[in-house]
Amino acid sequence: MANIFPRGSNFLPIKIVICSMVLVPAISLGFWYYFTPKYTRVGYQPAQPVPFPHDVHAGQLGMDCRYCHSFVEVAAHSNIPTTQVCMNCHSQVQKDNPKLAPIRDSWATGRPVEWVQIHKASDFVYFNHSAHVNRGVSCVSCHGKVNEMPVVYHAKPHSMDWCLDCHREPEKALRPLNQITNLDWKPEMKEGQTEEEAQIEQGLVLKHNWRINPPDKSCAGCHR
Repeated sequence: MANIFPRGSNFLPIKIVICSMVLVPAISLGFWYYFTPKYTRVGYQPAQPVPFPHDVHAGQLGMDCRYCHSFVEVAAHSNIPTTQVCMNCHSQVQKDNPKLAPIRDSWATGRPVEWVQIHKASDFVYFNHSAHVNRGVSCVSCHGKVNEMPVVYHAKPHSMDWCLDCHREPEKALRPLNQITNLDWKPEMKEGQTEEEAQIEQGLVLKHNWRINPPDKSCAGCHR
């Protein structure tokens, strides 16, 4: 009787075992690499060349976010502060602190400090900082309580679903323009109101007055 299966099929179980030994670790490694905080972003907290405690600068000292990130009101992209911004203070304050040596070296050589960018939109996403900041969206809405972070980390998911939630109900995030960088601001509550109710009530007024109508159904709003 002729063989039903070709002779090579005898090696099929061995091939399956070998392929499994190669593919399973490769797939596991891929998941481990691409789904670490660096890629899911939430919790991503890289080490910086110079420790910059935001809880001291923005929290204890009350420095306005726009002192260092000066483009947020006028440009689509925010900016990482230049060495000169740091030296405005640190040419006098803690000028001999060894932790600030990279700043002094940058100032002397003209080479920028190689800061690690934490918040970065994907190339296929269009996000305009000035459009949001000038219409009542605070830094805290997207970046969290940076004024309480000794080391800044990625606090919000910045996913498409997360963005659309805000676009569909912007009143939950809107605040007066003079409170944009006040990360501890809370809406004034009437008697018997919760903070959330007060926020929505005031947000709806601002939404109406500023004629805010963010795109939530058109892909071209964010993907251009």
